[in-house]
Amino acid sequence: AGLSGEEYLARAVATFDAMTRETIADLDGHLDDIDWFIPHQANMRIITAAARKLGMPMERVIATVDEHANTSGASIPLALDLAVREGRIKRGETLLMAAFGAGFTWGSAVLKF
Repeated sequence: AGLSGEEYLARAVATFDAMTRETIADLDGHLDDIDWFIPHQANMRIITAAARKLGMPMERVIATVDEHANTSGASIPLALDLAVREGRIKRGETLLMAAFGAGFTWGSAVLKF
């Protein structure tokens, strides 16, 4: 039997939290160094819960799932593109991108835009 929706949500949020904190720590950084969090756009429940667990205010989270839906591996680049075109993300800002997907695979990266 697979995971229930609530179990999947809890696993996704815990994984987002652990992997992003590990990525930032590997860079000798802190969450306060992050200007924007761009998560995989699976659904708003996961995005909101992950941001809350990280202590990242939603004003610093790029969420475009309502415009693009869950486009799998393309969701982070689509969200980044839209946020840049809208002028939210500016040169010199630090971005935290994180994905959690099918088969319980995950990854995260920090980059200076």
